[in-house]
Amino acid sequence: MKYYIIAGEPSGDLHASNLMKALKARDPQAEFRCWGGDLMEQAGGDIVKHYKELAYMGFWEVFVHLNTILRNIRICQTDILLYEPDALILVDYPGFNLRIAEFAKDNGLKVYYYISPQIWAWKKGRIKKIRRCVDEMMVILPFEEKFYADHGMKVHYVGHPLLDAVSRDLHQSDEARDFRTANSLDEREIIALLPGSRKQEITAILPQMLKMVPLFPQYQFVVSAVDWQPRSLYEKYMKSCPIPMVGGSAYPLLANAKAAIVASGTATLETAMIGTPEVVCYAGSELSYLIAKNLISGIRYISLVNLIMDKPVVAELIQHEYNTTNLSEELRKITEDEGCVESMKNDYRQLYTLLGDGSASAKAADVILRTL
Repeated sequence: MKYYIIAGEPSGDLHASNLMKALKARDPQAEFRCWGGDLMEQAGGDIVKHYKELAYMGFWEVFVHLNTILRNIRICQTDILLYEPDALILVDYPGFNLRIAEFAKDNGLKVYYYISPQIWAWKKGRIKKIRRCVDEMMVILPFEEKFYADHGMKVHYVGHPLLDAVSRDLHQSDEARDFRTANSLDEREIIALLPGSRKQEITAILPQMLKMVPLFPQYQFVVSAVDWQPRSLYEKYMKSCPIPMVGGSAYPLLANAKAAIVASGTATLETAMIGTPEVVCYAGSELSYLIAKNLISGIRYISLVNLIMDKPVVAELIQHEYNTTNLSEELRKITEDEGCVESMKNDYRQLYTLLGDGSASAKAADVILRTL
């Protein structure tokens, strides 16, 4: 079979790569043409465009780059027709992928969607397009199956693919165990800083994170840097606050950290799965924030941890609430308040049981091959 797969950000690259491995295990002759990243390439994909050329966050940022986005859509449409895949697999990234889904359906292609757009948070009207254009939807959050059923659409709940990627035994892995030595860290307890993967996120979020360093001198702060962003992007904010920075997977850092400050996104769930107490933060351009605030309705939380548990397991500091006073207060709670930490870890354990059995990629692959 020939598969055309589109993922537009790091988390999509991770989950798509694991899906590709699962498909290859069931379909040894599988061929993949992809929009994605290094992990998808390592899994055997022929990469048309890397996600670092596609990752625009926020309404204003999308508007500024609209011509580039539209050009990429046209390139993608032409490439799909030339490749003639047996199946088109879309991974999250709704602004781009739903346009491609509509085009593919109009051209008689079988369309699969893995990891639903968060239409339960905003743009609920998109479900009409999904019903019309997507042959099979595979969802990863436990409440999404009911949401779609309430709107007249049957979907497949496969569990969360992070369970495929985050090992319960990470603390015993060699990389995690040797983390301090490998990165020349001292013996102080570690606080991990995860400012996101996009340039806009790092620019808006990292400076406030760094203000915690002089307020908590008893701890060692370490920044998690994504490999596809230049180190200079981080370093320009760290000139007056020279702390260690590590690249690659954030898992060993989180496994060795006493606590973490994490930008809203997939990393908040990864941090919870590893069991590290965290504060979640979000900041962006004022225009994008105001537009999102007016569009999103009926959603009380922004972090996946709180959304899935449907209660405030971790503190969320959003936009104007993301300031030095609030952040230092919440960080103090998860480093010094044993009751707070134990309660959070108990909730983490409950969260883990809600996310499936660690076979999301395999289940998704089975759905695709069974329905093809």
